[in-house]
Amino acid sequence: MSYWSDLREDVRSVFERDPAARNAFEVVLMYPGFHALVFHRLAHRLWLIGACTLARMISTLGRFMTGIEIHPGARIGRRFFIDHGMGVVIGETAEIGDDVTLYHGVTLGGTTWNKGKRHPTLEDGVVVGAGAKVLGPIVVGAGARVGSNSVVTRPVPPGATVVGIPARIIAKGPDPHEAAKQDIARRVGFDAYGAGSEQLPDPVLVAIRSLLDHMQATDERLKSICAALHRMSPDFAEVCVPKLKEEDFQVIHQDDPANKLD
Repeated sequence: MSYWSDLREDVRSVFERDPAARNAFEVVLMYPGFHALVFHRLAHRLWLIGACTLARMISTLGRFMTGIEIHPGARIGRRFFIDHGMGVVIGETAEIGDDVTLYHGVTLGGTTWNKGKRHPTLEDGVVVGAGAKVLGPIVVGAGARVGSNSVVTRPVPPGATVVGIPARIIAKGPDPHEAAKQDIARRVGFDAYGAGSEQLPDPVLVAIRSLLDHMQATDERLKSICAALHRMSPDFAEVCVPKLKEEDFQVIHQDDPANKLD
């Protein structure tokens, strides 16, 4: 894509990830993250054709104007969004995929002075929270989330959420049975699966999640057993597991006039 096409996509992506954005005119004039991209995309093109000194000059001007330091050698994909932006540092060999979001104070840095690949790679859809440090030539998988102020020095699997110093995984990738678990949780009035995965785990929520996981696994096992018995004997009457009814879990309030006996 052309330089101007990339910038138009960058402007449109702001509206998808920042509810405070009201119009394109405001984004172009008031968003330092967008300004930093304007400088970087030009500097990177100059870097690729060998005009390294001019590229560094433009990069330095961008840092002075925005407080965001992006080395002109860094490779940045489409629809990249830096929210607030102050204090963001992106190293020379960093690689960033499409639809990535960084918040203020993020560092994509190196852990060695050796030349070559020494900065992280962020795949498509990664979100890095404010103040987080992602260090070294590691890969943060597609759709992963890095919690605020975390220090990441090891690869992160796709779809995982990591927090802490050093960062540890608190939520793994998508579960193929997630929809069924959410349905069970909704019926019994438990909404932990609706909570954002960026939240830190609570012992009670973890315990209830384990029960829901066990319920889901038991249902799947019963279905497979019934299906096997039915194949062995067509006369076998397959018994369906009773479905959970929402009204069975509703709390009856004593003060409600509708619940009083005549």
